[in-house]
Amino acid sequence: MNDIGAPGSGSALPDDETLLADLGRFLDELDPPPDDLVQRVQFALELENLDVEVARWERAGELAGVRSTATGTITFTVSDLTVMVNLTRVGKLHRIDGWLAPAGGYQVEVRVADEGTFATVADEGGRFVLENVPCGTTQILVHLGEGPRRRTVVTPTVVL
Repeated sequence: MNDIGAPGSGSALPDDETLLADLGRFLDELDPPPDDLVQRVQFALELENLDVEVARWERAGELAGVRSTATGTITFTVSDLTVMVNLTRVGKLHRIDGWLAPAGGYQVEVRVADEGTFATVADEGGRFVLENVPCGTTQILVHLGEGPRRRTVVTPTVVL
């Protein structure tokens, strides 16, 4: 027997509230939100007060789905900067080898939710390395220029 309506009740269809509640339960059961959804949103919103330019993810390789298991290369671009990173898992941590084009000695930060920020400066060839980066929700920030012309490029969030 279903809950569509009893014979003689005057309506063969459920009301809107019942229908929406049933639909909500159905979606929660079949496609629940990720457990870390709130954490990811809060992590992304922490940059809301900064004037940042968001880079576009150009190529995912085996990191499609933003979860990695071992090694992979990702390329991000904005109008005048390309950031390519190679991620290598070393035990429970990661090594990030990166390259900036055009090259320059720019400050690079890697933000990992609940783990803090890891920073370095790219060399004149645009290469940078960060070792012992913990797993978690991660973004890479590149600070270009100085003084009033300084601007920040941020990558989309990935989960290491």
